[in-house]
Amino acid sequence: MRFSPAAIALSMVFATVSSVSLGQLADSQIKPQSLQYTQAAVAAQNSGNIDGAVDLYETALAVDPRNRPAYIGLAQIARSQNLPGKAIRLYKEALLVEPNDLDALAGQGEALVQRGALEKAKLNLARIKSLCPNGCGQTAQLDRAIAAKQSGTVLSAQAVTPKPQIGYDQSVTTRP
Repeated sequence: MRFSPAAIALSMVFATVSSVSLGQLADSQIKPQSLQYTQAAVAAQNSGNIDGAVDLYETALAVDPRNRPAYIGLAQIARSQNLPGKAIRLYKEALLVEPNDLDALAGQGEALVQRGALEKAKLNLARIKSLCPNGCGQTAQLDRAIAAKQSGTVLSAQAVTPKPQIGYDQSVTTRP
């Protein structure tokens, strides 16, 4: 009798928890309607209808916020519009759904390179290499982007090198 209130409370907790999980989809399942919107967005993006693609991707995310391909599609559009900060945020949302998504890691790394954050991009590259030790297309893609940015990077001290002048400059004249 002493344990009956605790046993009743514990059974209520188990009943509540198990009934809540029955109505939810697994994390790996995306609602089919959201996938349809994503496929339509990809088609619109490939045909050059960027505004329509953005609308369709956003609708897909409204239907199911776990739709990683929709986040990645929006991020690709943001990168193409030269909005690396927005792209980084969208790739981060995709990585919150699946932290080991190679496409999201590589895309975020390229957006970081586009923004000039090479050290953070190198961290993404290292993570991709750890996930795919035999080499993946994403590894080579991000490695090329980092190398291209490093070869073109000019520090401000390198941009203007002061040249010492010795002697008298005859081009300067003084008025009497």
